[in-house]
Parts: sequence; structure tokens; C-alpha cells
Amino acid sequence: MSIKLEMLRVFQVVAEAGSLGRASAVLGRTPSAVSMMLSQLQDNLGAELFETDRKNRLTPLGALVLEEANRALDAFDRSASAIRRHAKSTAGLVRIAAVPSATMDLLPEIIARFRRQRPDVRLEISDVDTATVRRRIKLDEADIGILSTSAEDQQIGEVIRRDALGIVCRAGGPISQAAGSGAARSWELLELEPLIENPLCHLVASELVSGLLLHCNLEARNTTALLAFVRSGLGATVLPESAIYHSPEQLEFVVPRDPESWRELRKMHSRDRHLSPAAQALWDLIGT
Repeated sequence: MSIKLEMLRVFQVVAEAGSLGRASAVLGRTPSAVSMMLSQLQDNLGAELFETDRKNRLTPLGALVLEEANRALDAFDRSASAIRRHAKSTAGLVRIAAVPSATMDLLPEIIARFRRQRPDVRLEISDVDTATVRRRIKLDEADIGILSTSAEDQQIGEVIRRDALGIVCRAGGPISQAAGSGAARSWELLELEPLIENPLCHLVASELVSGLLLHCNLEARNTTALLAFVRSGLGATVLPESAIYHSPEQLEFVVPRDPESWRELRKMHSRDRHLSPAAQALWDLIGT
């Protein structure tokens, strides 16, 4: 008899519950039915999965099987969820994972154009950071990713926009006053206020910024949160100017030149999988 997914699911629940009684309640089966399923799995493997009949301690093999069961069941559940989502839309589903600045500034117009062409396609948008965009594409949890990279990172996707990075600060605050007084527009201005870290800070090729990041004690990855913190006087951060287009109140943008630093927005998809016709149509609109 081959190992069946249901065997792994039953084993997973028993291992996590620590007893047949609690597992049978979770599974909605009798303890004898759960025990029979476990016996079939153990017979198939030819070794015990639990140290005792109480099912509260795994053997070394049991620990390995639990790890693999978790991985297999997670993959199955993701696939089943994707199938169910696709079934809800007669014209298909497109999943996009994008950094917050792209979600706010780039995607609304693209989605409006896409809806005019493909009104029946279901769109799912995730507002996440660059590392999560890459992970979701790799795990097939998104069809299209839009992420931030440095200009030197040439191996990822296709460039769709290039923005200068600068200091976003509170209007009337120390950085704002210094910049307005004619002081050199330098990254040294960040020394006048606490730095609020976000992933784009690491794209600035400045030893001063790198040093400030070592002592930074406030980090946020969501653009809305970052701007709220700056408005509240908690510090300044590094973003492209487009991040404040839709909410410029109480904020100022300063572009240092020592050195000029750039953020590239890139679109990407998995090289191992072909885009669906709906996803390809949206891909073609991004950056045009």
C-alpha cells in the first residue's frame, strides 16, 4: 500500500494533539478509525512513529515524517486553495505581489486599464516587501511580482521605473529647516533626526547611512506606516518621491547628491512556469 495524503494528515493531527482521543475529536473520527490509519502508515514504513502507545512522543523517524508531512500538506493546501480561487472566476485569476509604493502609485491605473480589457478576471493584490515578493514568486503564491532593487541588481525581472531616492521628513522639522536654510543637500541631514529604517535605506550607497542603520531602533516596511511615523515626528526615512504623491501633507522630500541613489521598480514572474493568458495580458500592461 502506498502512502496516502490522508495518512499524513491523520498522523500530523495525532502528533500535534499528543493523543488519539484529542486527535479523533479534531478529525471527527472514532479513535479506532484514527488508530487504524496510523497503523497503515506505520506498516507501510515498516517502523514505529511514536515511542509509546500514548502517542505523546515521536521516534526520530516520526519527527522526520512529521516534518515532511507538514511540507507536503502545506503544498497540497496551497494548490487546493488556488484551484478553488480559480474556480470562482470563469475568466481566470491573476495574483500580484507588489511593494507598497507600486501598489499606491503604479497599480491603480494599470488595473483600471486591465479591467476595461478583461472585466471578468479576478485579481488578488498583496501589499508586501521585496523579500516577500521574491518568496511568493518562488513558491508559486503569486503570478506577477513588482519589487524594488538597486540599479546594480541586473538579474531580476524587467525594469519598469527608475526613481531617485531621497529623505522624507516632517515639514518644519530639523531636516526641513536645514534644507530650507541652504545647507548642503547631503545624506548627513539624516543625522538631525532619528532614522526610521525600511528596506530602501539599504539601497543608499553611503557609509553614513549604513552607520545610522546599525543604531536604528525603529523599522517599518509599509509605506503608509512610514509616512505616519514621519508625520508624528518620530524621525525621517528614505523613500522615492512618488511615495508621498498622494499624501504630501506635513511632509517634505529632499534629494541628496552624495551620492545620488536610485531605486528601480522591476516586474518579475517565475521562469519555471508560463503565465496564464490573463496574467500575460496584465504583465504586458505593466510598465507600458
